[in-house]
Amino acid sequence: MPKSHTPGVPKLLRVLNDQAALKLLLEDGPQTRAQLAERTSMSKVTASQMMERLQSRGLVEVVGSKSGGRGPNASLYAAVPTFTYVVGIEVGPVTTKGACADFTGRIVGRAEIDVEHSTDPVAVVRRVVTDAVADAGVEMSKVQRIVLGTPGVIDPASGDIGFSWNLPAWHRGLRTALNEEFTPAVEIENDVNLACLAEQRSGGAGGATDFVYAWFGGGLGLGVILNGQLYRGASGAAGEIGFLPVPGGDLPTGGVVTRLSKGSYQRVIGGDAVLDIGAKHGFDATDPEDVLAAAIAAGPEGAACLDEIARGIALGIVAVCVLLDPTVVVLGGPVGYAGGLELAGRVAAQTSQLAPVNPSVVAGSVTEEPVMRGAILHGLDAVRESLFD
Repeated sequence: MPKSHTPGVPKLLRVLNDQAALKLLLEDGPQTRAQLAERTSMSKVTASQMMERLQSRGLVEVVGSKSGGRGPNASLYAAVPTFTYVVGIEVGPVTTKGACADFTGRIVGRAEIDVEHSTDPVAVVRRVVTDAVADAGVEMSKVQRIVLGTPGVIDPASGDIGFSWNLPAWHRGLRTALNEEFTPAVEIENDVNLACLAEQRSGGAGGATDFVYAWFGGGLGLGVILNGQLYRGASGAAGEIGFLPVPGGDLPTGGVVTRLSKGSYQRVIGGDAVLDIGAKHGFDATDPEDVLAAAIAAGPEGAACLDEIARGIALGIVAVCVLLDPTVVVLGGPVGYAGGLELAGRVAAQTSQLAPVNPSVVAGSVTEEPVMRGAILHGLDAVRESLFD
């Protein structure tokens, strides 16, 4: 390597070391310099210099001390929660809610508004962001990222909503309009993809680098993680499994499916189909997740209902598994979370009967606001990466 390039090497190592140390503090909490040195395989001198750099940037602070036996107590370092903030938003056809989280990911402010008759998405986002930040008691200037989770296809090239059946007023050009409205960078991401990220970090995926997250509720969706990264596809349509052709999902008259019609898999096991299955077995409900809850509560009397739902789910899961061969399949969405282990076990059994695949099918565990939590994680990832660009 030419000599002119060598001065950059120590700087790169410092950046990598600082990044690794901050990640440890954010994920595992306060630690001493000696602990950080051991966990990052650095010398104590290097660890001390690293802490000085992070402190000078306002990223870490001393929060206490820890006895180390002989000699003075060692200082405990932690990430500064108030360094910056992000806002995660979950957009729905009836309500939109947002949460403001600090640098450590702790939610410090919330907001929720009714949007059922709204035709102005910019005004909706403005209101939710403003209210969530105000509830947190922080200045808007401290917010560095806003992430919206919405149903529908997100164009990976433009970052805009390409199509959303549930949100007709949310259209192309919205991301540009929002970035003109707000100083913090605004990003739009598919809601199922964000829930998938939440399950990857702290849910049923268990940190797997190759897994799929299947959302079952009124609509269907699939989040795909390959080699640790979210896979969106060329047009952002990866995971739109409602249109997956499966047995029993008769196509519309003429055999032509459009984005405004129900796809084959949606017809078999979408929300309306689950309600029909429940009614057939004596479990009438207004929401599909309530069918699962009632069938499970019924014990042996609910087994046939659960088995039929599991068979419908397995048709799509097996198609995904023979194509991607993931290590784990996480069942989520209202139906997946309500079904829990009872449903996951039945789906696994059905899947292994339909094809020579035997994936680990598990119930999702981020049952509270998975889309919102995924949006916050996504926003914080972007902020933390930008610190070391």
